[in-house]
Amino acid sequence: MRIEWEPNASIKVGLQGSETTLSANREGLLSLARIFADLAEEPPGSHIHLDAYNSLEEGSAELIVEKIE
Repeated sequence: MRIEWEPNASIKVGLQGSETTLSANREGLLSLARIFADLAEEPPGSHIHLDAYNSLEEGSAELIVEKIE
């Protein structure tokens, strides 16, 4: 699966207690929408790892999105 980000995409994942917050600008939301749509076409068990090292803003919690049946 190829992941493409919109220019200037900004996405942050925060954790506070049992609450998870995903915050993104317009470009970040469009990028996530495309990635999730592509992931929907992959076989069950396919997943993506998003973290501060490859796509999320510094200080973000890691986010793993997995397709199930």
